Amino acid sequence: MNLFDLTLFLVILLVVFQFWRMRAITEKANLHLAQYCDQHGLQLISVARNKTRLGSYRGKLDWQSSFIFEFSGNGENSYQGTLSMAGQHVLEVETPAYRAD
Repeated sequence: MNLFDLTLFLVILLVVFQFWRMRAITEKANLHLAQYCDQHGLQLISVARNKTRLGSYRGKLDWQSSFIFEFSGNGENSYQGTLSMAGQHVLEVETPAYRAD
């Protein structure tokens, strides 16, 4: 095994690890939003990642992710909210004013 093979192996390992990390962040976001909607009597319709960038949170380099989610308060109308995360830590959930019946 030469240096090129070792470098290629480490790059592939890093890509796989980051893919796994992004999946864990997405699963945490889905779980948090499901709990959030359940606590507030909302119906969660869909969740989508809006953007992801590398940034620091409390001195630690990690992924900064933003998710857009659709929800309904009365089963007829749908609204969009946002979820901000640093790694697997939820920073903020923002929802517009919505109609709940």
